[in-house]
Amino acid sequence: MPTNPPFSAPLDETAPCVAFACAYARDAWPSRGRCAPGDICVCAQSGRQIDRFLRRHPQEAGKFLADAFWERRAIACRYAPLAAILPLRRDPDEVVRRVVASRLPLQSLIDMARDPDREVRLSVALRLPPENLLLLVGDPDYLVRVTLAKRLPHGQLTRLARDPEREVRKAVARRLPAFALSLLRDDPEPEIRALVASRALPELAAHFLADPEWWVRLAALPRAPRPRLIPLLADPEPEIRNAVHTLLEGSMIGGAGESETFPPA
Repeated sequence: MPTNPPFSAPLDETAPCVAFACAYARDAWPSRGRCAPGDICVCAQSGRQIDRFLRRHPQEAGKFLADAFWERRAIACRYAPLAAILPLRRDPDEVVRRVVASRLPLQSLIDMARDPDREVRLSVALRLPPENLLLLVGDPDYLVRVTLAKRLPHGQLTRLARDPEREVRKAVARRLPAFALSLLRDDPEPEIRALVASRALPELAAHFLADPEWWVRLAALPRAPRPRLIPLLADPEPEIRNAVHTLLEGSMIGGAGESETFPPA
């Protein structure tokens, strides 16, 4: 990996490259239209200008992977060959490592699953093959675990059903197969119980008809066996009574009105 950039000092947004002994200026790149100080300039302290340069000349990116300026290294990682960016998995700057994690071949991502930066681990969680996702199941950051809950194979989702973070369990409740939703039957969060009730098989849905939160009971109504709804005609919540009346009336006439009032879960 090169250690010396093709210029001797960083530029500001508008200073002429030649004043800073830029190798590209010495090679007459500006006069040939291959770069333009103040707009397309790898020497500038401007991510926008650096990116414009390297997007035009990706073959130059490898020269900046050891640059002292973190943003220049990060942008160079977007364009350099994959083999050249492998050593930057341990770069001191997290932004550089995020770019690396977004580009590495999947088999090389496993080493970054314990990166100290959450955003790096999120990139890993979004790209790891499903068979390797359990490497992150104990991650300390809940957003990483939410990402896992959205990607884990169904058979492994149970590992997160008792997660301490509500958002993780919500993601699990949306994806667990209906036959496994009983794992969340007694969740302390009404929002999660309502999600479970809206997807539950009939017997589990009937369990939620006695839930202390009226909107959990409401979510369970369309999924519960019709005979179990009759006691709720006396529910203290008017919306529950009206919904039960509509459901029972619909079942008496063959269910013609049921799907109009309560869309299928």
